[in-house]
Formats: sequence, structure tokens, C-alpha cells
Amino acid sequence: MIDLSIVPELDDLWADLPVFEQKLQLMATELQISLTDYHIDHISVRCHHLITANRWHDGLIKCANLLSDNQINGRSIRLYELIQPIVVAGQNVFIIELPFPKDKIYPQESWEHIEMVVDVEPDLLISVATNLLPNPLPEGFSMKESQPKGQSERLPNPTLAVTNGIITVKYHPFSLKKIIESEK
Repeated sequence: MIDLSIVPELDDLWADLPVFEQKLQLMATELQISLTDYHIDHISVRCHHLITANRWHDGLIKCANLLSDNQINGRSIRLYELIQPIVVAGQNVFIIELPFPKDKIYPQESWEHIEMVVDVEPDLLISVATNLLPNPLPEGFSMKESQPKGQSERLPNPTLAVTNGIITVKYHPFSLKKIIESEK
């Protein structure tokens, strides 16, 4: 397998990664949050064209192993484990999440969020993650709680997301690998 940086189908993602990282660092500064206190479990892309999702899939299978193809909230979400990690906020990130388009139009087809693992009991995740954020949130930011669930997931997967409408940081109590293992 080859490195993501030289896969033609992923040229747009590779070119956008430094831009995403700059936006992420700016967001962390505005929210006064650390991007190093917790493990960045994975990074996610967003697209609204099926042709883009298929192109990214074709590229990702050249540089990663398909870990999962699951139906979540009515759409296919594929997880890929890179052979060579990408570096985001100084951390090696091995997993890329590719949700296939549903009916939402995104501001840009590119990187959209990171998900960090906060090692707490699931019922404590929301309160612990909320305490990491300023109260009130700066203007232009919003917070959302959710409980995404795959077809066969057995672990509770509460999520706290904070966004500025362009990029998002999400907090979970478990890594995606642990969630996938729970499905077996």
C-alpha cells in the first residue's frame, strides 16, 4: 500500500489538510481547548456528491484497510485505517471516517471534524466534555449532544460536538476500534 499523500484520488484532501489544521488550531484557541490532552481517534470528511465519496473511497482503499462499512442514521459510513498515519495537531491519526452523502449540502467537500476520546464512563462523557469548553461558548459556536448508533453496536456511544459551522471537534468515551470490536 502507498501513502495517502501520493494517491491521485485524494489530492484534494491532501491539499486541504494544512488548511483544516489551521482552522482547527484557530478554533482550539478561540475555545481555549487543548488538542493534545486527549487522543485524536479519527478524522472525518464530508461530501454531498456521490461521485466525490466514490473517488475518495477508491483512493482510500489504495492507502488504507477498510475497517467498517456500517449504516448509521440511514447512510453508509465507512472507516479506513491508514497504513501510514496523517499528522493532525501533532498527533498521528490512523483512521479516516467517510460518511456517504445523504441530503445535506456542506460548505466544502473536505475534512470536517476530529473526534477525541475522553476516557470516562459513557454516562459521564457529556458533563466531562462540557466542562472542557468555555461557558458560555464564544459567539458563532454551538454545541450538540447525540448518541449515534451502528446496526450492531453494543457499546453506548454518547457524543458531544462543538462547531463553528465549518469544522467540528467531537468527544466520545470510546475509540472507533473499540466500538467496532463491540459489534462482533
